[in-house]
Amino acid sequence: MNFAQNWWEAVVRGFTDTHTTAVPLPALLGILACAVVLSIPRATWRWFGLYVTFVHELGHAYAALMTGRFVHGLRIGLDHSGRLVSSGRSAFGAAWSGFWGYPAPAVVGLCLIAAFACGRSGAAMSIGALILLVSLIFLRNLTGILVAVLSAAIAQLLVLFATPAVVNYVVLALGVALSVGGVRDLLKLAGVHTRRRDRLAASDAFILGRTTGVPAFVWLAGFTAVITGCAVASVWLLWGMLTV
Repeated sequence: MNFAQNWWEAVVRGFTDTHTTAVPLPALLGILACAVVLSIPRATWRWFGLYVTFVHELGHAYAALMTGRFVHGLRIGLDHSGRLVSSGRSAFGAAWSGFWGYPAPAVVGLCLIAAFACGRSGAAMSIGALILLVSLIFLRNLTGILVAVLSAAIAQLLVLFATPAVVNYVVLALGVALSVGGVRDLLKLAGVHTRRRDRLAASDAFILGRTTGVPAFVWLAGFTAVITGCAVASVWLLWGMLTV
């Protein structure tokens, strides 16, 4: 009981406390380098990409819940594949849920960077800790459960034990890494539509095109617009917070 009370107090404290941390140029360059190392080489992307896929699928799930759809569960594969099963009567809800997978990492990345810039990293960490705990009920396969449990456990430990400065840098680093990972996934999707068309059946843009009648390239353009906008906004925020 005491542990649960301490945890809840730490979560609430994240919403009330404000902490800012200066970002020297060498530190920011180091964070960018780590984000690139996590997202570009296949050896590291094999593992970090699972987390990006998790965020992608949560984008589908929470978008579905926003429109009143019922989420039956989601699965994540070691090959970075993912599948959300939801049901509802609204065609708009199905399309809305189907759209917010690929943009989700870039959107979350931007939100984390913005939270850091505003001194609200603690609130971002508390929200993330709560969302990750709730997300555990959606998972339906071992890989997904392991990714979710590990992510949720790290978030709870940071909420409980990390200093504000550490939380600030973790939120910033995760925001940058998700932004880079979101762009990487978009480029991969574009490659599927141009060079690897044998994999089109797994593309969200293709699935949306088939189910809504709106051509896949329109959905792909929508993904690109949101992800590019988030990336530009993230760079603008990072540039504004630089210190020599």
